[in-house]
Amino acid sequence: MARTLGVVIPAYRPDVDALAEFVAEVDERLAPDELRIELDEPAPGSVEALADGPATVRVAGSRRGKGAAITQGFEALATDVLAFVDADGSVPAGSLADVVAPVVGGEADLAVGSRRHPDADVRSHQTFARRWLGDRFAGLARLALDVPLYDYQCGAKAVDRETWRAVRGHLYEPGFAWDVGLIAMAGALGARIREVPVVWIDRPGSTVDTLGTTLALGRALLAARHRAALLRDRPRDRATESYREGRPALVDRVPEDDD
Repeated sequence: MARTLGVVIPAYRPDVDALAEFVAEVDERLAPDELRIELDEPAPGSVEALADGPATVRVAGSRRGKGAAITQGFEALATDVLAFVDADGSVPAGSLADVVAPVVGGEADLAVGSRRHPDADVRSHQTFARRWLGDRFAGLARLALDVPLYDYQCGAKAVDRETWRAVRGHLYEPGFAWDVGLIAMAGALGARIREVPVVWIDRPGSTVDTLGTTLALGRALLAARHRAALLRDRPRDRATESYREGRPALVDRVPEDDD
């Protein structure tokens, strides 16, 4: 029996015309059973412009953060495989299909898109500063985590439902550092992780604060390393309590689906 697929596209103040075109490409190329846009702080008219497309649109009046938006979207899906892709189309629909394939086919529990993989096709580069900082972070993450990848932050990943259920209560970062936590926790829980080279087309106009985001990623990396070690070495209930420190997991902080 074929496994069902759900795709979440987190978007913060997007170019609505470009997003509508990208959503149509994702729908045509992957034919997902569920397709959702998690839209934060949209400009006037954005929701109406997306309403006739193939995706369900949920709107948040404030900026949740990428991780919180994906988490809320994943919680709303009822499919066997959960995937997300960044709204700017830096990873084209065809490459998202490549990322999804090993999870849909049962060959991996978590698939991680990679623009730094030797076989990746990088057609438009980031600025030197963003590329340099990203390379340094990827190198540090390889040293810090027991999941040796080329790229931890590429905006395309897919996970099967059972793995998501296992990791969801161990994710705390609402922003761009969410990806690091997902990979680290999945690795600590013994998930089969596949890195998939993608086509990458850098898009101008990023909303990312390069230096601030890099510092936040560094802090999140240290926290993820600590949590992963606890999960591997201690009973899970004790591990969870030891790093929670009264703070609920991200999945317990996002509102339930109100569609």
